[in-house]
Amino acid sequence: MASVTFDIAPGARINEDELEESFIRASGPGGQNVNKVATAVQLRFDAAHSPGLSERVRERTIEFAGQRATKDGAIVIEAGRFRTQERNREDARERLFALVARAAEPPPPPRKKTKPSRGAVERRLKEKSGRATVKKMRGKIDRE
Repeated sequence: MASVTFDIAPGARINEDELEESFIRASGPGGQNVNKVATAVQLRFDAAHSPGLSERVRERTIEFAGQRATKDGAIVIEAGRFRTQERNREDARERLFALVARAAEPPPPPRKKTKPSRGAVERRLKEKSGRATVKKMRGKIDRE
């Protein structure tokens, strides 16, 4: 049986063999059935040792994962929003792929430094001096 490879973005490819799923009991609606059936999914992906991620994507994925990343670089995603195992499995995978896709985005272009125009500086100073005169007028009035 051939394993499936998910191409998420350039420099980000996840093999299905790298995903480890375990099913746990979910909280929430479901009546008495919720106590008997393990429908929630705990998806585990070892991002630190994944051969399909480039170094930059690997670091950013672990950084973006935040609390979901363990100390050894594994990402754990729990999905229990839906009442079926299959839908929760899809949800967990979608969330993982979205996280990796966000990490694979190219960095934003560097900011170009600009100066405010002469007119903008003059308007700011004029407004500032106007506020100063308004505040001075609020002071005590001399009766002399």
